[in-house]
Amino acid sequence: MSSDSSKKTIFAAIGANLAIAITKFIAAGVTSSSAMLSEGIHSLVDTINELLLLLGIRMSQKPADDSHPFGYGQELYFWTLIVAILIFAIGGGMSFYEGIIHLIHPSPITDPLWNYIVLGFAIFFEGFSWTVALKEFLPSKGEQTFWQAIRASKDPTIFTVLFEDSAALLGLLVALIGIFLEHLFQNPYFDGISSIIIGVILGVVAVILAHESKGLLVGESANTRTVNHIRAIANTDPAVQAVLRVLTMHLGPQEVLLNLEIQFRKHLSAEDLALAVERLEEKIRTQHPDIKNIFIEAKSIANSAGRNLPRM
Repeated sequence: MSSDSSKKTIFAAIGANLAIAITKFIAAGVTSSSAMLSEGIHSLVDTINELLLLLGIRMSQKPADDSHPFGYGQELYFWTLIVAILIFAIGGGMSFYEGIIHLIHPSPITDPLWNYIVLGFAIFFEGFSWTVALKEFLPSKGEQTFWQAIRASKDPTIFTVLFEDSAALLGLLVALIGIFLEHLFQNPYFDGISSIIIGVILGVVAVILAHESKGLLVGESANTRTVNHIRAIANTDPAVQAVLRVLTMHLGPQEVLLNLEIQFRKHLSAEDLALAVERLEEKIRTQHPDIKNIFIEAKSIANSAGRNLPRM
Protein backbone atom coordinates (compact mmCIF):
# COMPACT_ATOMS: atom_id res chain seq x y z
CA MET A 1 0.00 0.00 0.00
CA SER A 2 1.55 3.29 -1.11
CA SER A 3 2.18 6.31 1.09
CA ASP A 4 -0.13 8.32 -1.20
CA SER A 5 -3.03 6.01 -0.31
CA SER A 6 -2.17 6.32 3.37
CA LYS A 7 -2.06 10.11 3.16
CA LYS A 8 -5.39 10.22 1.31
CA THR A 9 -7.02 8.26 4.12
CA ILE A 10 -5.42 10.44 6.80
CA PHE A 11 -6.33 13.76 5.16
CA ALA A 12 -9.95 12.64 4.84
CA ALA A 13 -9.98 11.71 8.53
CA ILE A 14 -8.38 15.01 9.59
CA GLY A 15 -10.96 17.09 7.71
CA ALA A 16 -13.87 15.13 9.14
CA ASN A 17 -12.61 14.97 12.74
CA LEU A 18 -11.63 18.62 12.98
CA ALA A 19 -15.02 19.84 11.77
CA ILE A 20 -16.82 17.38 14.01
CA ALA A 21 -14.75 18.29 17.09
CA ILE A 22 -15.62 21.98 16.77
CA THR A 23 -19.35 21.34 16.42
CA LYS A 24 -19.33 18.84 19.31
CA PHE A 25 -17.65 21.27 21.70
CA ILE A 26 -20.15 23.98 20.76
CA ALA A 27 -23.06 21.62 21.35
CA ALA A 28 -21.57 20.42 24.66
CA GLY A 29 -21.23 24.03 25.85
CA VAL A 30 -24.83 24.82 24.93
CA THR A 31 -26.44 21.64 26.27
CA SER A 32 -24.12 20.65 29.18
CA SER A 33 -24.01 17.08 27.82
CA SER A 34 -21.27 14.86 29.29
CA ALA A 35 -21.45 12.39 26.39
CA MET A 36 -21.18 15.24 23.87
CA LEU A 37 -18.12 16.65 25.68
CA SER A 38 -16.54 13.17 25.62
CA GLU A 39 -17.26 12.91 21.92
CA GLY A 40 -15.68 16.33 21.36
CA ILE A 41 -12.53 15.20 23.19
CA HIS A 42 -12.58 11.98 21.17
CA SER A 43 -12.70 13.85 17.83
CA LEU A 44 -9.98 16.28 18.91
CA VAL A 45 -7.70 13.41 19.94
CA ASP A 46 -8.40 11.67 16.62
CA THR A 47 -7.39 14.85 14.75
CA ILE A 48 -4.10 15.04 16.69
CA ASN A 49 -3.54 11.35 16.06
CA GLU A 50 -3.88 11.74 12.31
CA LEU A 51 -1.36 14.59 12.38
CA LEU A 52 1.05 12.29 14.25
CA LEU A 53 0.56 9.60 11.61
CA LEU A 54 1.47 12.15 8.92
CA LEU A 55 4.56 12.99 10.95
CA GLY A 56 5.37 9.28 11.13
CA ILE A 57 5.08 8.91 7.35
CA ARG A 58 7.36 11.91 6.80
CA MET A 59 9.97 10.74 9.33
CA SER A 60 9.96 7.20 7.92
CA GLN A 61 10.94 8.51 4.48
CA LYS A 62 14.23 10.02 5.64
CA PRO A 63 17.19 8.50 3.76
CA ALA A 64 19.54 6.07 5.45
CA ASP A 65 22.64 7.47 7.13
CA ASP A 66 25.60 6.24 9.15
CA SER A 67 23.62 6.03 12.39
CA HIS A 68 20.64 4.33 10.71
CA PRO A 69 22.06 2.29 7.81
CA PHE A 70 18.72 0.61 7.12
CA GLY A 71 16.79 3.88 7.08
CA TYR A 72 14.02 5.26 9.28
CA GLY A 73 11.08 3.12 8.13
CA GLN A 74 10.21 2.01 11.66
CA GLU A 75 9.52 5.63 12.68
CA LEU A 76 6.01 5.03 11.35
CA TYR A 77 5.54 2.10 13.73
CA PHE A 78 6.75 4.18 16.67
CA TRP A 79 4.30 7.02 16.00
CA THR A 80 1.46 4.52 15.57
CA LEU A 81 2.25 3.27 19.08
CA ILE A 82 2.15 6.87 20.37
CA VAL A 83 -1.27 7.26 18.73
CA ALA A 84 -2.52 4.17 20.56
CA ILE A 85 -1.25 5.57 23.87
CA LEU A 86 -3.00 8.91 23.26
CA ILE A 87 -6.28 7.18 22.40
CA PHE A 88 -6.09 5.22 25.64
CA ALA A 89 -4.80 7.95 27.97
CA ILE A 90 -6.57 11.04 26.65
CA GLY A 91 -9.51 9.81 24.59
CA GLY A 92 -10.55 6.85 26.72
CA GLY A 93 -9.33 8.25 30.05
CA MET A 94 -11.01 11.64 29.71
CA SER A 95 -14.27 10.10 28.50
CA PHE A 96 -14.31 7.66 31.41
CA TYR A 97 -13.45 10.44 33.89
CA GLU A 98 -16.10 12.76 32.49
CA GLY A 99 -18.70 10.01 32.76
CA ILE A 100 -17.83 9.33 36.42
CA ILE A 101 -18.01 13.05 37.25
CA HIS A 102 -21.38 13.29 35.56
CA LEU A 103 -22.68 10.34 37.60
CA ILE A 104 -21.44 11.95 40.83
CA HIS A 105 -22.77 15.40 39.91
CA PRO A 106 -25.53 14.82 37.35
CA SER A 107 -26.83 17.77 35.37
CA PRO A 108 -29.71 17.55 32.89
CA ILE A 109 -29.27 18.35 29.20
CA THR A 110 -30.79 21.75 28.54
CA ASP A 111 -31.45 21.49 24.79
CA PRO A 112 -31.17 17.98 23.30
CA LEU A 113 -32.06 19.21 19.80
CA TRP A 114 -28.54 20.61 19.41
CA ASN A 115 -27.10 17.23 20.28
CA TYR A 116 -29.28 15.42 17.78
CA ILE A 117 -28.30 17.82 14.99
CA VAL A 118 -24.58 17.63 15.76
CA LEU A 119 -24.61 13.86 16.15
CA GLY A 120 -26.41 13.51 12.84
CA PHE A 121 -23.77 15.60 11.04
CA ALA A 122 -20.98 13.79 12.90
CA ILE A 123 -22.28 10.36 11.86
CA PHE A 124 -22.40 11.55 8.24
CA PHE A 125 -18.82 12.90 8.20
CA GLU A 126 -17.38 10.02 10.20
CA GLY A 127 -19.13 7.64 7.83
CA PHE A 128 -17.46 9.40 4.89
CA SER A 129 -14.01 9.13 6.52
CA TRP A 130 -14.64 5.48 7.42
CA THR A 131 -15.67 4.72 3.81
CA VAL A 132 -12.45 6.26 2.46
CA ALA A 133 -10.35 4.20 4.90
CA LEU A 134 -12.29 1.03 4.05
CA LYS A 135 -11.81 1.51 0.29
CA GLU A 136 -8.07 1.92 0.77
CA PHE A 137 -7.92 -1.14 3.01
CA LEU A 138 -10.02 -3.58 0.94
CA PRO A 139 -7.50 -4.09 -1.94
CA SER A 140 -5.00 -5.54 0.55
CA LYS A 141 -7.61 -7.80 2.15
CA GLY A 142 -8.02 -10.33 -0.68
CA GLU A 143 -9.68 -13.52 0.53
CA GLN A 144 -8.61 -12.98 4.14
CA THR A 145 -10.99 -12.04 6.91
CA PHE A 146 -10.78 -8.46 8.17
CA TRP A 147 -8.89 -9.56 11.29
CA GLN A 148 -6.44 -11.68 9.27
CA ALA A 149 -5.82 -8.78 6.89
CA ILE A 150 -5.17 -6.39 9.79
CA ARG A 151 -2.77 -8.85 11.43
CA ALA A 152 -0.95 -9.33 8.11
CA SER A 153 -0.82 -5.61 7.19
CA LYS A 154 2.54 -3.89 7.55
CA ASP A 155 1.12 -0.39 6.97
CA PRO A 156 -0.44 0.72 10.27
CA THR A 157 -1.78 4.03 8.97
CA ILE A 158 -4.74 2.54 7.12
CA PHE A 159 -5.96 0.17 9.82
CA THR A 160 -5.32 2.79 12.52
CA VAL A 161 -7.66 5.28 10.81
CA LEU A 162 -10.13 2.47 10.14
CA PHE A 163 -10.13 1.48 13.82
CA GLU A 164 -10.42 5.12 14.93
CA ASP A 165 -13.35 5.79 12.61
CA SER A 166 -15.07 2.55 13.64
CA ALA A 167 -14.70 3.51 17.31
CA ALA A 168 -15.95 7.01 16.48
CA LEU A 169 -19.07 5.72 14.75
CA LEU A 170 -19.78 3.31 17.59
CA GLY A 171 -19.18 6.10 20.13
CA LEU A 172 -21.57 8.40 18.28
CA LEU A 173 -24.29 5.77 18.37
CA VAL A 174 -23.71 5.26 22.11
CA ALA A 175 -23.87 9.03 22.69
CA LEU A 176 -27.06 9.26 20.63
CA ILE A 177 -28.71 6.46 22.59
CA GLY A 178 -27.60 7.95 25.92
CA ILE A 179 -28.93 11.41 25.10
CA PHE A 180 -32.18 9.96 23.77
CA LEU A 181 -32.72 7.86 26.92
CA GLU A 182 -31.94 10.83 29.16
CA HIS A 183 -34.41 12.98 27.23
CA LEU A 184 -37.03 10.22 27.25
CA PHE A 185 -36.80 9.32 30.96
CA GLN A 186 -35.54 12.68 32.24
CA ASN A 187 -32.67 10.83 33.88
CA PRO A 188 -29.21 12.48 33.58
CA TYR A 189 -27.44 9.26 34.60
CA PHE A 190 -27.91 7.83 31.11
CA ASP A 191 -25.64 10.58 29.74
CA GLY A 192 -22.85 9.74 32.20
CA ILE A 193 -23.15 6.01 31.54
CA SER A 194 -22.86 6.57 27.77
CA SER A 195 -19.70 8.62 28.36
CA ILE A 196 -18.17 5.74 30.34
CA ILE A 197 -19.07 3.27 27.59
CA ILE A 198 -17.38 5.55 25.03
CA GLY A 199 -14.25 5.53 27.21
CA VAL A 200 -14.28 1.72 27.34
CA ILE A 201 -14.65 1.51 23.54
CA LEU A 202 -11.65 3.79 23.04
CA GLY A 203 -9.63 1.83 25.58
CA VAL A 204 -10.28 -1.46 23.77
CA VAL A 205 -9.34 0.07 20.39
CA ALA A 206 -6.16 1.55 21.90
CA VAL A 207 -5.08 -1.83 23.32
CA ILE A 208 -5.58 -3.51 19.92
CA LEU A 209 -3.59 -0.81 18.11
CA ALA A 210 -0.82 -0.92 20.70
CA HIS A 211 -0.56 -4.71 20.32
CA GLU A 212 -0.30 -4.48 16.53
CA SER A 213 2.22 -1.61 16.71
CA LYS A 214 4.36 -3.54 19.19
CA GLY A 215 4.56 -6.49 16.82
CA LEU A 216 5.74 -4.25 13.97
CA LEU A 217 8.26 -2.45 16.16
CA VAL A 218 9.76 -5.67 17.50
CA GLY A 219 10.17 -6.89 13.91
CA GLU A 220 7.73 -8.94 11.85
CA SER A 221 8.68 -11.18 8.95
CA ALA A 222 7.30 -10.83 5.44
CA ASN A 223 4.12 -12.80 4.83
CA THR A 224 4.32 -16.55 4.30
CA ARG A 225 3.53 -16.33 0.59
CA THR A 226 6.47 -13.97 -0.01
CA VAL A 227 8.86 -16.16 2.00
CA ASN A 228 7.77 -19.28 0.12
CA HIS A 229 8.16 -17.52 -3.23
CA ILE A 230 11.69 -16.40 -2.34
CA ARG A 231 12.52 -19.99 -1.40
CA ALA A 232 11.10 -21.19 -4.73
CA ILE A 233 13.14 -18.63 -6.69
CA ALA A 234 16.31 -19.81 -5.00
CA ASN A 235 15.53 -23.51 -5.43
CA THR A 236 15.05 -23.13 -9.19
CA ASP A 237 18.54 -21.70 -9.69
CA PRO A 238 20.87 -24.34 -11.21
CA ALA A 239 23.68 -23.47 -8.80
CA VAL A 240 21.60 -24.09 -5.68
CA GLN A 241 21.66 -27.42 -3.89
CA ALA A 242 19.37 -26.45 -1.00
CA VAL A 243 17.86 -23.38 0.69
CA LEU A 244 18.74 -23.63 4.36
CA ARG A 245 17.08 -20.51 5.84
CA VAL A 246 15.01 -17.57 4.65
CA LEU A 247 14.97 -14.77 7.23
CA THR A 248 12.97 -11.60 6.57
CA MET A 249 12.03 -8.54 8.61
CA HIS A 250 9.93 -5.50 7.79
CA LEU A 251 11.79 -2.22 8.30
CA GLY A 252 8.76 -0.30 7.02
CA PRO A 253 5.51 -0.91 5.11
CA GLN A 254 7.34 -1.21 1.76
CA GLU A 255 10.83 -2.10 3.00
CA VAL A 256 11.97 -5.64 3.78
CA LEU A 257 15.34 -6.97 4.91
CA LEU A 258 16.24 -10.45 3.58
CA ASN A 259 18.93 -12.84 4.81
CA LEU A 260 19.17 -15.96 2.65
CA GLU A 261 21.32 -18.93 3.63
CA ILE A 262 21.99 -21.23 0.69
CA GLN A 263 23.97 -24.43 0.17
CA PHE A 264 25.39 -24.35 -3.33
CA ARG A 265 26.34 -27.34 -5.48
CA LYS A 266 29.80 -28.80 -5.11
CA HIS A 267 32.80 -27.87 -7.21
CA LEU A 268 31.57 -24.30 -7.85
CA SER A 269 34.35 -21.76 -8.19
CA ALA A 270 34.37 -18.45 -6.37
CA GLU A 271 33.39 -16.77 -9.64
CA ASP A 272 30.46 -19.16 -10.14
CA LEU A 273 29.27 -18.44 -6.60
CA ALA A 274 29.48 -14.68 -7.15
CA LEU A 275 27.53 -14.94 -10.42
CA ALA A 276 24.87 -17.13 -8.76
CA VAL A 277 24.46 -14.64 -5.91
CA GLU A 278 24.09 -11.74 -8.35
CA ARG A 279 21.56 -13.73 -10.37
CA LEU A 280 19.48 -14.53 -7.31
CA GLU A 281 19.52 -10.93 -6.09
CA GLU A 282 18.31 -9.66 -9.45
CA LYS A 283 15.46 -12.21 -9.62
CA ILE A 284 14.31 -11.50 -6.06
CA ARG A 285 14.42 -7.70 -6.46
CA THR A 286 12.58 -7.87 -9.78
CA GLN A 287 9.70 -9.93 -8.38
CA HIS A 288 9.70 -8.40 -4.88
CA PRO A 289 10.63 -4.70 -5.14
CA ASP A 290 9.82 -4.20 -1.44
CA ILE A 291 12.92 -6.21 -0.57
CA LYS A 292 15.47 -3.40 -0.38
CA ASN A 293 18.36 -5.12 1.43
CA ILE A 294 19.53 -8.64 0.55
CA PHE A 295 22.24 -10.61 2.33
CA ILE A 296 23.09 -14.02 0.90
CA GLU A 297 25.17 -16.45 2.95
CA ALA A 298 26.60 -18.91 0.44
CA LYS A 299 27.84 -22.35 1.54
CA SER A 300 29.47 -24.74 -0.89
CA ILE A 301 29.31 -28.50 -0.36
CA ALA A 302 32.87 -28.75 -1.62
CA ASN A 303 34.07 -26.73 1.36
CA SER A 304 32.79 -27.95 4.72
CA ALA A 305 33.79 -24.62 6.30
CA GLY A 306 31.66 -22.86 3.70
CA ARG A 307 32.07 -19.55 1.97
CA ASN A 308 30.21 -16.51 3.24
CA LEU A 309 29.41 -13.91 0.64
CA PRO A 310 27.33 -11.26 2.36
CA ARG A 311 25.97 -8.84 -0.20
CA MET A 312 23.72 -5.81 -0.02
